[in-house]
Amino acid sequence: MAMVSTYCPQFSGLRRSCPKLDNAQSQSFVQHINSQLRLSSSRKPCRAVIAMAGSGKNGTKDSITKLVSDLNSAKLETDVDVVVAPPFIYLDQVKASLTDRIEVSAQNSWIGKGGAFTGEISVEQLKDIGCKWVILGHSERRHVIGEDDQFIGKKAAYTLNEGLGVIACIGELLEEREAGKTFDVCFRQLKAFADVVPSWDNIVIAYEPVWAIGTGKVATPQQAQEVHVAVRNWLKKNVSEEVASKTRIIYGGSVNGSNCVELAKQEDIDGFLVGGASLKGPEFATIVNSVTSKKVTA
Repeated sequence: MAMVSTYCPQFSGLRRSCPKLDNAQSQSFVQHINSQLRLSSSRKPCRAVIAMAGSGKNGTKDSITKLVSDLNSAKLETDVDVVVAPPFIYLDQVKASLTDRIEVSAQNSWIGKGGAFTGEISVEQLKDIGCKWVILGHSERRHVIGEDDQFIGKKAAYTLNEGLGVIACIGELLEEREAGKTFDVCFRQLKAFADVVPSWDNIVIAYEPVWAIGTGKVATPQQAQEVHVAVRNWLKKNVSEEVASKTRIIYGGSVNGSNCVELAKQEDIDGFLVGGASLKGPEFATIVNSVTSKKVTA
């Protein structure tokens, strides 16, 4: 799993904030931007762009070694952060061999501190091997394993209180979309996080239309943007304007090297949750580097 975000010199939680400029510097900066880029008038400067990639249950020691080698040698944009989330049993292998340029995430964690919960992984164990992030609420955890909104929210709260970041997944089933319930589902899932998390400083929201995960189907850029802006507006109304502005909202659902550029151009798509394409080092690098499509040559 990998996460990338545009870099600005000062980091303030989820998004990076630009240093203040004096008038002369500001005018020079604006002139430079206007001459080089065409940006949406509603954009805020230094909006972070992130990408995530996960390998699910896939991988062997040899294939993980090859993928890590590809990532270590890949030319990645210098102004992006990258985080990978291999299966639990390979976390230590990846952490020991991966460049420090890339952080490591787990794909799930338990709701509390250890105990007799055979087969589960505690946040404390993840911290012990150097994980920085945990993915929670992924569609398979919800719809295959049976975790409900409140259970996932409590896991997120515990993870954040222990100092790790959370990639909070939301998204609707095909029948929910066809019934016109996409927003209702996403807002319900968001509320379960908002009701219990201590802060939004280390939360990234991943919108994953379940019907587009691993199916080859992908939401159009317009469909994805529609949900992303609705999620941001929900945060503005129900949490705060600051959280709405700072929180990174990424898209997941059959993202690949062919469709990432058009998706990344959308104003409120701050990156990607990548599945199968993350198993291919060169293609994943293409997705990471697609953040530059936020800048459109005039």
